[in-house]
Amino acid sequence: MKYRKLAAEEIGRLESAGCTAEDWGEIEVAEEFDASRVACAAFSGRCRLGRFSGEFTFPGGVKKPSGIYNATLHNVTVGDDARIANVRSYIANYDIGPGAHVGNVDKIYVDGRSSFGNGVEVAVLNETGGREVAIHENLTAHEAYLEAMYRHRPVLIEKLKGFARAFAEAASSDRGTIGAGATVMDTGLICGVKIGEAAVVDGAARLTNGTLASRKDSPVVIGRGVIADDFIVQDGSSVEDATRLTRCFVGQSCELGHGYSASDSLFFCNCQEENGEACAVFAGPFTVTHHKSTLLIAGMFSFMNAGSGSNQSNHMYKLGPIHQGALERGSKTSSDSYILWPARVGAFSLVMGRHTTHPDTSALPFSYLIESKGETYLVPGVNLRSVGTIRDVQKWPKRDRRAKEGRLDKVNFNLLSPYTIDKMVRGIGVLEDLRRLSGATSDTYAYQSARITASALEKGLGFYKMALDKFLGNSLISRLEKFEGDYLAHLKPEGDVGRGKWVDLSGLIAPHSCVAAIQDDIESGAISSCAELDRRFEELHAKYYDYEWVWAYDLMLRYYGLEEGKITYRDLVMILRRWRDSVLRLDRMLYDDAKKEFSLSAKTGFGFDGDGTTADADFEGVRGVFETNPFVAATTEHMKRKDALGKLWIDRLNALAEI
Repeated sequence: MKYRKLAAEEIGRLESAGCTAEDWGEIEVAEEFDASRVACAAFSGRCRLGRFSGEFTFPGGVKKPSGIYNATLHNVTVGDDARIANVRSYIANYDIGPGAHVGNVDKIYVDGRSSFGNGVEVAVLNETGGREVAIHENLTAHEAYLEAMYRHRPVLIEKLKGFARAFAEAASSDRGTIGAGATVMDTGLICGVKIGEAAVVDGAARLTNGTLASRKDSPVVIGRGVIADDFIVQDGSSVEDATRLTRCFVGQSCELGHGYSASDSLFFCNCQEENGEACAVFAGPFTVTHHKSTLLIAGMFSFMNAGSGSNQSNHMYKLGPIHQGALERGSKTSSDSYILWPARVGAFSLVMGRHTTHPDTSALPFSYLIESKGETYLVPGVNLRSVGTIRDVQKWPKRDRRAKEGRLDKVNFNLLSPYTIDKMVRGIGVLEDLRRLSGATSDTYAYQSARITASALEKGLGFYKMALDKFLGNSLISRLEKFEGDYLAHLKPEGDVGRGKWVDLSGLIAPHSCVAAIQDDIESGAISSCAELDRRFEELHAKYYDYEWVWAYDLMLRYYGLEEGKITYRDLVMILRRWRDSVLRLDRMLYDDAKKEFSLSAKTGFGFDGDGTTADADFEGVRGVFETNPFVAATTEHMKRKDALGKLWIDRLNALAEI
């Protein structure tokens, strides 16, 4: 934009409207500047003012003109049709974008050079340090995971920290920004904060050293009473209702509110945190807690739902609060659950009661951890039949609130993947070894400071084997659907990438070998920036299904005792028969589990002033009828579709076997 000096008559008009300047020669304006839109303003340093001709419409229909009214500005640029009004103290060293509104604020300034929260180190998991993650505006859950969890590779860690330092240096400035179309109103102190376009800061108490990475299509909202120091908030997120953040990162489309308090914590995309407290937490995508009595501390979580009164403890120590723990993806805690760190809970597990013996159930996913008389009992695999587990998996993609473009975290929503299935394969080995070593007549088995009853062990083996049949059948059908004709010729994968161990990089599921290659490239300098690292994660995420088939094919050979090059159509029919049986059995279990929600006991409290008939009618008025429940209907339809799909492929392959 071209600016000019003020004309003498414009200076006179400004002075007559109560305006002052240390040096009117330092004030520049747009060609179409309207001096009548500036009143009671004090200018110092170098200021540039845009064109003011529009107006703002506020809630309730109140309209006010753009311009500058009752404000002190020092080294400030004001864009076209912005409105600045009623600044109690001053605004210093800021560029305010076109169409922005700043009103009823105390003080907004940058004092010296600021990185706006970029480069701040957050001490996750270990409060005493050692797993710090350097945050920046484009941080992903996967980059943070590498930096927090691979401390045994010091060159890697130093390189990652160098990426963050370089990002912070590039983002540093002695001037702050309030982006185009942003609103900052009824707010106290803002110091060293970069505010992106279309952001809304309404009633915040204090914001210092941070970035609101807002976008026009995905704005950030900061609400009343919020206090945030040393922070990054990515686009689409809201932090409201007196939430307090200290050294925190808030990823895309998170919701923090109702007085939530967090320090030294990372919250990645679509987290919802309300009422409770977090300290030194690594909260991967879709970590949720809603209750005032819930404390998350020194833990790693993702796709997790914390019940009321849930908490963990890292305070059984002599050398400081050094203990940490993890609830792997998809885990839940019931009301009043407690875990004494260190501990590790397997994926998609449910924790109930108090657990103080440091269990590690990572090899037994989809389990219940139940306290009975002070002891931890483990029920393997039972969550595979839980309607709640399937409902969660279905709802996560629907609750992804991020804008379609520019998604940073690469989220894999799959329930059954090489990551979880490999754990079940190991789990089958664990359970069979327990049975073999302890004897088939044992009533209970001891495993990782927990007890497993004989009945639970046998059922767990059955659950895991059904899940393996389901996963392998799903993968096989997906492979067959890509080709026509001689299906046997297309079974073998095109490459070897995907074999071996898989890992969950806080949402991104990938072969460990690929992650190791990325780490090697970071250490060698082949990857030299956050942006390049993000591109590699994107490529890895995009190739998931190619790599999955490599892993599934290898497991299929081992699990079904097949030999490469000698697989027949009858072998494929056998696999698909087992797949169909497993899918239908698991769906029937889900159907029966859902039916419990409509049982007689579930109707307790309905029909207050009537008899049983009234209770039934009241229940149906609130909860509906079992058969028409959306989940039940979807499960019934799923069974029909999978049964038909299985029959289609079994008939097709049987016909080829006869040729």
